[in-house]
Amino acid sequence: RLEAVSEASLQVRSATAFGEAIIITVYLPILALTGVEGKMFHPMAMTVIFALVAAFVLSLTFVPAMVGLLIRGKVAEKENFLIRAAKSVYAPVVDAAVRLRWWVVGGAAAAFAASLLLFGQLGEEFVPTLDEKDIAMHAMRIPSTGITQSTSMQLEVESIVSTFPEVAFVFSKTGTAEMASDPMPPNVSDTFIIFEPREKWPEPDLAKADLQARIEKALQSAVGHNYEFTQPIQMRFNELISGVRGDIAVKVYGDDFPAMERTAQAIASVLRDISGAADIRVEQTTGLPLMDIQIDRAAIARVGLGIADVQDVVAAAVGGREAGLVFEGDRRFDLVVRLPDAVREDVHRLGELPIPLAPTEIELDDVVPVSDGHVRVGPGFVPLNAIAAIEVSEGPNQVSRENGKRRVVVQCNVRGRDLGSFAVEAQSRVGAIVLPTGTWLEWGGQYENLVAARQRLSVVVPACFALIFLLLYSTFGSVRQSLLVFSGVPLGLTGGIVALWLRDIPFSISAAVGFIALPGVAVLNGLVLVTFINQLRVEGADVTDAIIRGALTRLRPVLMTALVASLGFLPMAMATGTGAEVQKPLATVVIGGLVSSTLLTLLVLPALYRIFEGRGRDVQQHVLAPTVLPQPSH
Repeated sequence: RLEAVSEASLQVRSATAFGEAIIITVYLPILALTGVEGKMFHPMAMTVIFALVAAFVLSLTFVPAMVGLLIRGKVAEKENFLIRAAKSVYAPVVDAAVRLRWWVVGGAAAAFAASLLLFGQLGEEFVPTLDEKDIAMHAMRIPSTGITQSTSMQLEVESIVSTFPEVAFVFSKTGTAEMASDPMPPNVSDTFIIFEPREKWPEPDLAKADLQARIEKALQSAVGHNYEFTQPIQMRFNELISGVRGDIAVKVYGDDFPAMERTAQAIASVLRDISGAADIRVEQTTGLPLMDIQIDRAAIARVGLGIADVQDVVAAAVGGREAGLVFEGDRRFDLVVRLPDAVREDVHRLGELPIPLAPTEIELDDVVPVSDGHVRVGPGFVPLNAIAAIEVSEGPNQVSRENGKRRVVVQCNVRGRDLGSFAVEAQSRVGAIVLPTGTWLEWGGQYENLVAARQRLSVVVPACFALIFLLLYSTFGSVRQSLLVFSGVPLGLTGGIVALWLRDIPFSISAAVGFIALPGVAVLNGLVLVTFINQLRVEGADVTDAIIRGALTRLRPVLMTALVASLGFLPMAMATGTGAEVQKPLATVVIGGLVSSTLLTLLVLPALYRIFEGRGRDVQQHVLAPTVLPQPSH
C-alpha cells in the first residue's frame, strides 16, 4: 500500500507542479495592475497564489500520508451513473468529431472570430458602478451667493426632497468645513439623500434611476440651482483618483483665460448633444462680483494728490485700519476701525468718501454726518467720486492650475450607456472644435483610469500568454503539441465574451480579471487530455484509438475540473447584494469561458490532435513525466 502511494505521488508530481505553475502564472498580470484596479484585485490574486502554493506542498506531504494511513483493504474504483451516461453520449460525439475534424476545427475558428466581432459591441467601463443605495447631490448656485442666502436656498431644496416617502432623511454641507479637506465656496452644497429600506417604499420595485429622475424633476421648482447627481462614496472616489467628480472630464489647458472659458463652453455644448450625457457642468471660473475703483489720474493731478494717497484712504475705509488693542485676560485682539457695512456695500455712498487734499491727519470736524446717513465734505477734502469711477463688475471666481498651467474643467456623468463608447464619440465630436493658439485638451475622470489600465493589460497579458506557452513547451518539448494545448485559451475566451453579451454586461477591469484567470483552467484541461493520449500512443495504441480512448478516460477529470470552478463562481454571478456589480462580470466571464472551453476541449482538441498527429509522428518519451496513472476502462 505504501509503495503504491509513493509511486503514484512521484508519478503525478510533475503534472501537479506544471498545472499549478500555469494557474499561478495567469494571475501574475493581476499583480501588475496599479492604481485603483490594483488595490481592488491584488488581494484576490495573492490569495489564489498562496492557496495554490500551499496546495502543492500539501499534495506532496499531507495528502499522501493521509492516503497511506486511511485507505486500507481492497480498493475498487467505480463510476456513478452520471459519468456512465456522459460517456455513452460522448463516445459517438468524439468519434464524429475526429472523423469530421476539419469541419469541427473550422467551426471553432469561426466561433472565435465571431466572438471577436461581438467583443466590439460590448462597450467599456472602468469598474462597474456600485449601487450605494443612497444619492449624493451637488447643488450649485451663482458664485456671488453668500453663506446666508445659500443656506436659505439649500433649506428649500431639502424640504422638497424630504417630501418623497422613499427618503429617510436629508442633510447637507455648505461651503468649507472646519477641517478643510474638501474646500468649497459658500455657493455650493453637498446634499446627501438617505433612502428608506426598499420594503418601506410605496413601490418596492421602483428603480433607483427612476426615483432620481422624479427627484430631479421636483427640484425644478427651486430656481437658482444647478444639480449634479452621484453617490456618496463614488463622489469621493472620483475626486481622489482624478480630481473631478464626474465620469468624464475634459481639461482645457492654456494661458488665455477668456479663450479657455469660451472653449470650455463650446465643449459643454457638444457634450449636451451626445446620447447618455448627464450632469454636464463647466467649472465656475467667473461670476464673482467685484467693486472696481478706477482712479482718474488727470483729476488727482489737478488737486495735487498721488495714487497712493487715494488708495491708502480707500483701504482704511473699506478694509479697515488698526486703531489699538483690546485685552481680555491673557488674550488680546486688534481693534480695527472701518466704515459700516451698509456704506461699504453701497457704491453711491462710498463715492462720498472724503479724500484729504494734503497728507495731514483727518480732523473729525471736517467730516460732518447728516440725518440721511450721507456725509458733508468740509474744506481740504474732495469726494472719492470726483477723482475716481466706482462700479461693480464680474471678476474671476477661481483660477485652477495643474502641472503649472491654468485649467478649466468640463465634466459630465454617463447614464444609460457604457463609458467607453461615450468617450469615443465625445472625443470624435470635440476634436472638430478649433482650439485657440496655446490651448490643448486632456481627457480625465474614470475614462483616464480605463485607458491606463487597458494599456497596461495590453502589455502584461500577452507576456503572460508567452510564459504559459514556455511552460507548455518545457512540458512537451514540442512546439506543435504546445500549440495544441494552448488552443484552449481562445476557446475559453469565446465563451467569456458570449456570456458577457448574453447578460448585457460591458467590458470592465473586473471582466478583464476574469479573462486573465480563465486560461489557467482551460490550459490545464488540455494538458490532462493531451498527456494521456500521448501515453497511450507510447504504449502502442493507434492515433485515432488513442484519441478516442484518451478522451473517454479523461472525460471525468475534465468535467470535474470545470464543474468545481464553475460552481465556485456561481454565487458571485447570481449575487444581488452590495458589491455584486463588481463580482458579476468576473464570475460571468469565468463561468462562460469554462463552459465553452470544456465543451470545445472535448470536441475540438481531439480533432486538432488528429490533424496535428495524423501522420503517426513519434511521441517523445519525456512527455510521460507530467502524466497520471491511466484509469481502468469500464
